[in-house]
Amino acid sequence: MDMAIVSELEILQEGEAVLIKYLGVSKTARFLSAWRQGPGNYLSLKEELFKGETVDTLYKKISEFEKKKGYRR
Repeated sequence: MDMAIVSELEILQEGEAVLIKYLGVSKTARFLSAWRQGPGNYLSLKEELFKGETVDTLYKKISEFEKKKGYRR
């Protein structure tokens, strides 16, 4: 499987664009503000959410989801 490596900045910009597209600017700003200061430990949450997953299994799940929703790459 070929995977392009993208920079952190590109990932953040893409995520922001998706949020703005689906939430609008105002809700995106509120979401990001709450998310950045939100309680919790991301590393612990990440381990719980992605336990037993690999890059390949996550890629497959994301691809299937995008195909089902009609998203294009």
